[in-house]
Amino acid sequence: MARPKSKGLGDTIAKITEATGIDKAVKFIAGEDCGCNERKKKLNELFPYRQNQCLLEDEYNWLIEYFKTTTNEVTASKQMRCLEIYNRVFQVKKPSTSCADCFRDVHIELQRVMKVYEDEILHSDSKS
Repeated sequence: MARPKSKGLGDTIAKITEATGIDKAVKFIAGEDCGCNERKKKLNELFPYRQNQCLLEDEYNWLIEYFKTTTNEVTASKQMRCLEIYNRVFQVKKPSTSCADCFRDVHIELQRVMKVYEDEILHSDSKS
């Protein structure tokens, strides 16, 4: 059975201590209530792993129109909307930029996210 993905550092440390047998040694010495679960929870809260979010329908619709009508020049307001979507989906705080190469990477990632959205969300409707 596949293990669930680690939510944060606490889960990762718990997997390592389990795999190496350290968890059994600690419980043998300190007893069953060694505080490991509390530490794991606290470390997960302090050092969570980012979880990408799905596109929202209005974001997808906006991006469809954006990619249809955008030429080589992107207005500041369109760049801000792209970054707003990008930052929410990827749980980052990427700032606006005047670097075309840097913003091209945002475009590429947003197009990839749109493809995932189409594959997973839109095509699941046809299976219903």
